Amino acid sequence: MNKNFKENISVVLSGEAGQGIQTIENLLTRILKDDGFNVFATKEYMSRIRGGSNSTEIRVGEYAVRSHSSNIDILIPLTKESVEHLKDTISSETIIIADMKNLKIDYSNAVDVPFFDIAKEIGNRIYSNIVAAGTILALFSTEKEIIYSRMKKIFAKKPELIDKNIEAVNRGYEIGEKIKNSGIIKIEIEKNSKIKDNILINGSEAVALGAMAGGCDSVFSYPMTPGTGVLLSLAQYSKSFGILVEQAEDEIAAINMAIGGWYAGARSMVTTSGGGFALMEEGVSLSGMIETPVVIHIAQRPGPATGLPTRTAQEDLNLALYSGHGEFPRAIYAPGNLEQALKLSRIAFETADEYQIPVFILTDQYFVDSYYNIEKTDLSEVRNENRITETREDYKRYILTENGISPRGIPGYGKGLVIVDSDEHDEYGHLTENLDIRIKMNDKRLSKLDLLRKNALEPEILGDDDYKNLIVCWGSNYETLKESLKNLKNTKTAMIHFPQLYPLNYDFKKYFEKAEKIISVENNATGQFSNLLKLELDAEIHERILKYDGTPFSAEELTERIKKAI
Repeated sequence: MNKNFKENISVVLSGEAGQGIQTIENLLTRILKDDGFNVFATKEYMSRIRGGSNSTEIRVGEYAVRSHSSNIDILIPLTKESVEHLKDTISSETIIIADMKNLKIDYSNAVDVPFFDIAKEIGNRIYSNIVAAGTILALFSTEKEIIYSRMKKIFAKKPELIDKNIEAVNRGYEIGEKIKNSGIIKIEIEKNSKIKDNILINGSEAVALGAMAGGCDSVFSYPMTPGTGVLLSLAQYSKSFGILVEQAEDEIAAINMAIGGWYAGARSMVTTSGGGFALMEEGVSLSGMIETPVVIHIAQRPGPATGLPTRTAQEDLNLALYSGHGEFPRAIYAPGNLEQALKLSRIAFETADEYQIPVFILTDQYFVDSYYNIEKTDLSEVRNENRITETREDYKRYILTENGISPRGIPGYGKGLVIVDSDEHDEYGHLTENLDIRIKMNDKRLSKLDLLRKNALEPEILGDDDYKNLIVCWGSNYETLKESLKNLKNTKTAMIHFPQLYPLNYDFKKYFEKAEKIISVENNATGQFSNLLKLELDAEIHERILKYDGTPFSAEELTERIKKAI
């Protein structure tokens, strides 16, 4: 049972809620990054405060690792149930490092380590997770000073616990060195000193930082997993950057507060999940009628109703696309990686402001909860255009224009009255039932779609330029499909990723016309984006690779399914 890892390795830690699995993830990813390793981490967890079986996967690589793997190289379980929970992904190649006696498990490919007995010696069974973390860090030959420095930062608010945790990590480190010296596990992944300067963030933080770059100065939300992470991230930065953070009494209040913020001249957003957004739909229609911008982040999870609250899905594209009664324009973006989240979240605010429409940012649980290291992005030079008009006494809020966009004033800035009404209105904003004006106003609003289409973001093509097979994806499947494409080694296959889902430029049809076979990849049961491509571009998807069990695609799984489809 000797294993040698030279390019990348997947380490999975599992236990029940309350055993500090998230603490280990936070500790290990940051220490390994500080030590010069590329890291990726994602979690799967049950919707309960205590008990169940939760796990975190940490991939470490010589090259950038940015997707979930179904292969477990090293498993450290902290409960017997953890092993049972992951049995379908444990192979004969998996090395299990576990407290065999206390967990009462028996595997031939296991290394017996008395995690719980050591933790009791230190003072409490709870330290078993830190002992396990120390064991892993020793396998990577991590410098102890880096470990101590990061631990002091993580436990800074609980200084009385630092010494005990350092003792726990040292005891685990001793065990890890023994395992390493025995030759059972040998990790030869090269460190890169440049990675130390990378930032390590998750999807929630990337969306929040991108929103701030877009001028977001206020966020309104009613907490709902997994969208709450963006609210918490903005709250963390609120004092430093002057962001108003309001936990509203419900979702209806949240979206109306955000619309009110834009009406007053702020740049506001809401963050939620599908079930929460379902309550906001009337607000979306209000935004469409009064042509007041709003940015809405939806972190998707499986439905209907509360579905699987802590799992992942791409099931809310139709919800964002068709939400709100009546007909009015909107834009929908879906970042595929953290760099795109920084960029698209900023663009969402600019688009909302320029076109005076509701704009959606679609992510999912897998995306917002996954961490990896990226190069630092300098946002200091980003400048957002100020499109607010100083009004005159004869100001017409909805004056008819060729492109449908009227100068947007705000109350108190100028001499004019800024009148908005959720009923149909004339150019001044006064309520009207004049049917001719109704037609003109409706056409005015819808005419913005032409400009939105013309300026739609280009999709990204990766792979052979002279492709015969084209694989379509959106959102968080981007990085997984990139890895799968690399695994395929098929020179006649390419992938296309759409960062903007709606509206689409009709010229994008050219990407599909040269393909002999078009395959789509989505985390829903009906192929919602495939259907939209048919509607928007008349693109015929020949085969759909769909997954809707609440878990993300792994690179290995997607590679095999694409092989069969091709």
